[in-house]
Amino acid sequence: MMTTIKELNISKIEALASQLRGKIVLPADNEYNTTRKVFNGMIDKHPGMFVMCVDVADVIAAVNFGRENNVTVAVRGGGHNGGGLGLCNDGLVIDLSGIKFIRVNTSDNTVRVGGGNLWGEVDHATHPFGLAVPAGIISTTGVGGLTLGGGVGHLSRKYGLTIDNLLEADMVLADGSFVTVNARQHPDLFWAIRGGGGNFGIVTSFKFQAHPVKTVFGGPTLWPIEQTEEIMEWYHNFIHKAPDDLNGFIATMVIPGPPFPEFLHKKQFCGIVWCYTGDMAKANEVFKPILAKSPIFEHVGEMPYPSIQSLFDGLLPSGLQWYWRADFFNELGSEVRKQHLKFGSSIPTPLSQMHLYPISGAASRVGAEDTPWAYRDAKYAGVIVGVDPDPKNADKITKWCKDYWDGLHPYSSGGAYSNFMMDEGEDRVKASYKHNYKRSVGIKKKYDPANLFRVNQNIKP
Repeated sequence: MMTTIKELNISKIEALASQLRGKIVLPADNEYNTTRKVFNGMIDKHPGMFVMCVDVADVIAAVNFGRENNVTVAVRGGGHNGGGLGLCNDGLVIDLSGIKFIRVNTSDNTVRVGGGNLWGEVDHATHPFGLAVPAGIISTTGVGGLTLGGGVGHLSRKYGLTIDNLLEADMVLADGSFVTVNARQHPDLFWAIRGGGGNFGIVTSFKFQAHPVKTVFGGPTLWPIEQTEEIMEWYHNFIHKAPDDLNGFIATMVIPGPPFPEFLHKKQFCGIVWCYTGDMAKANEVFKPILAKSPIFEHVGEMPYPSIQSLFDGLLPSGLQWYWRADFFNELGSEVRKQHLKFGSSIPTPLSQMHLYPISGAASRVGAEDTPWAYRDAKYAGVIVGVDPDPKNADKITKWCKDYWDGLHPYSSGGAYSNFMMDEGEDRVKASYKHNYKRSVGIKKKYDPANLFRVNQNIKP
């Protein structure tokens, strides 16, 4: 039975406060309700205490406090987790948002990043040097959560997942000890954190390999939703044969409004968002077969890499209602395409959407057992999200999302990318790690035998 924070003697909290450079936020404090907000406005949890860490010493003190007092511990980086797994009710939240630093090393093109940084901050720091780290499609996402879960995004086909570019991490373990993990030091733990989520400790610093990316050629192409089956069939045959320099994720979506032209507003589309990292002089040639499919709208062109990373930030601010469901897929056969047409034609709110991210190119050439991320052979990481600003629409977007998932799941590979999952239970976690689950359990037993870090897509020791 876990102890709640309010059951603890105030002297214990005061003793913790005396060890911190950061601050403690309690339910009686004025900033409490602001502090407990996360990216997903559907999450309404009431932690007993936040420890707002500013350095590793704060993290160590907070971990020791949580363990010694038998309280539930959650760890929050960027706060983007769909299921709100950076928070817990009545327990302790170890908040890393104050641990921010970025150092770019141009001698070997590596980047050292704090556990509380957001990806837009990393892009800002690396871009002047003509460098980028592969990472998602939304710049407000936290570095920690996205990395530990895998990291699928615009650069996956060219440079692999984010975890494929992780060289080293500094971690605070469940016993309060501090370790640096890489291919030589604690290699078992280094394997586990590259896709195993926050199960094994708290990462306070990441070291990434960056790559030469300054300007990309990309943007959205849209077709009427009625063409979904045709475009998906063409896309499936096209994208996996395309050069690694070209990435594009396909979506069913509604255009909510500006900055898109008015004739597109509030209508459903099948869309593809492209990102080409190759020779800009060859971009028009690369895009010829794409534009030959006669999209009703296209806005592709040359832009700085941070621009494509932040393309959707304005449409998806923090605080919207979100409900997520996900699966991996190996094919886009006729039955799958029919389901996408059916549910893409009944999208309930302008921001709700479905994405399929291609897992090919560099991302598919990493061994299926080289990291916990088990679905290197899948063709797509799929996600359906019901999104709306109004809490009154929460049931509507949730039902559409679940129904869409139910329609597709029989054709899936069985598991889901953990960063796209809600709090869905042990069987879904096992399915997502597949053949790597047993090894992950062994490492969890070694480093966190009491399961202190359990508020996550939990691998039980």
